[in-house]
Formats: sequence, structure tokens, C-alpha cells
Amino acid sequence: MHIWRTLEEVPADLGRTAVVIGNFDGVHRGHRHVLGRAREIADANGLALVAVTFDPHPMAVLRPEHAPSMLSHVDDRAALLVAAGADDVLALPFDRDMAAWTPEEFIRRVLVDTLHASAVVVGANFRFGNRASGDVATLVAAGEEHGFSAEGIALEGGPQVWSSTYVRTCLAAGDVEGAAEALGRPYAVRGVVVEGDHRGRELGFPTANVPPDDLAVPTDGVYAGRLRVLGPTGDALPAAISVGTNPTFAGERARRVEAYVLDRDDLELYGRTVEITFVARIRGMVRFDSVDDLVETMADDVVKARELLG
Repeated sequence: MHIWRTLEEVPADLGRTAVVIGNFDGVHRGHRHVLGRAREIADANGLALVAVTFDPHPMAVLRPEHAPSMLSHVDDRAALLVAAGADDVLALPFDRDMAAWTPEEFIRRVLVDTLHASAVVVGANFRFGNRASGDVATLVAAGEEHGFSAEGIALEGGPQVWSSTYVRTCLAAGDVEGAAEALGRPYAVRGVVVEGDHRGRELGFPTANVPPDDLAVPTDGVYAGRLRVLGPTGDALPAAISVGTNPTFAGERARRVEAYVLDRDDLELYGRTVEITFVARIRGMVRFDSVDDLVETMADDVVKARELLG
């Protein structure tokens, strides 16, 4: 697998390809439906399948005040795209210059001159080019001129059309099970464990503190899930996960994701990159009148997490 981050990084001798294009944030079941069709075409014609995505999300450049929290960083997205059937990934750096490209310029520079496309597959609602003026019909017409086929596929993953917006809506409601259904896997965030205030350790529940940065996270509350240290031997360890600002303690405002690995106080995780997976919601975030009440509830959370995780 290759992850190309500019057009110039793509080998000139790449050969003819099948191309699938989209933001692919989260690589949910609808995305995988489109990728599956592209994979069928690639296999039937002996083509490598290249997935084209954009980094950052175009909305972050065009209307940053309305840009969504991302479901996956670009490296994780690339790995998910390959797992879903892509051979290589082209993560185009989206900026104001690219936003000004006409659909014809995008087709020529990306699909014809760089990827030598023989077939192109996109979601049925795919739009591209300056002011989103290009669509599936634009691709079909251009394909007749440049020698590639093009088709748009509905983002279906079952009885409904899935979307990244739907996943974010589930997370905002704390419905991690609904998000998992749309994704085809439990939702997870990755990040480097940073040193916190050590309050969890003082209370008997040492936690790994992972800043969410620009990733979407479930609404504030406590969840059952798992923590995995990334690496070839990293096991998924059962965990109780807190998302929020610790309202019991005055002065704390920074939102954080903290995972307590059940029955483990021997883990040295500072500076390690971990994946925190959300399986089920236990409760909402509560401000307690005393630390004793908090500790008692945290103990109950651990019991419930263990039950939910089996």
C-alpha cells in the first residue's frame, strides 16, 4: 500500500487504475458499499484501486466555522480504506487553490494525467470542483471524452443511506451503539496519552488521558469500552471511559477522554499512542456533592462496564 499526499508523489508509471473518490470520513458502511463496487470493477479489469480523499476536510477550508469534527484522522482513514478494499490512497491536500479548480481541471489533473483512470466510482451525491459545480453526470460526460467509465453509487449499508453526519449525530446523543451500526465497528479515537492531574490515581482509578483534539467524541458521560496500545502486540483491554470536564472539581473546563483499564494500576502509558473504543453508554455526566459519592459511583461504573463487556 502507498499513501500519496500530493499529485507529484504518484509514480508516473502507475498504469491504468480504478478510482474511488470521496471524503470518506469514518469509512462507514455506506462508504464501504461504494468501495465494494469499485473493487468489483478493479478486479474484473485487472486494475489497481486507488482511493482519493481530501485532507483537511474541504469544509475546514471553505467554511471553517461550519467544519465538522472529524471521525478519523487521515492516516487512520487511509488504513480503513485499504482494509475496505483499496490498494493505494491519494490524500489530496485541500486548499483554496484546489477549491478554485473547475471540475474539468480536477478531472484532467487528478484522474487523467496522474491516476490514468479507466473507471471512476463515487457516491451518488458526490460534488466537486469550484462551487461544487461538478457531479456524477459531469464525470460520465468527461469519461466519454477521456476514456474512462464513471458511475455513482448510493451510500447504502442496509435499509437506509448511511452518512458521516448520521454517525456524528449518534455520538452527540451518546448513542455509541447506533454509531457502531453505521460504521460496522465500534467507534474509536486514537491519540497520545498525556499526563493529567493524577486525580484518578488518587481516587483508586488511574486513567489514561487522551485529548480529543479535533476528533468527534461521544457526548459527556461514562462508557464501557476498550483501550489498546497501538503496536503489534497491543491487546484490547476492558475499560470504563469518561468523557467530559469532571464537573465535581471546580475550575476544570478542558474536555477530556479518560480510560480506566479495569483492575489495572500497573500500566505505564504516558507518551504511548492508544486507541479507545466505545462499546456502550453507562450514564451521563454528573456533578457530585462529595468525593466519596463520586468514588462510590465510579465503583458502580466499573461493575456495569464489566457486565456490558462480558
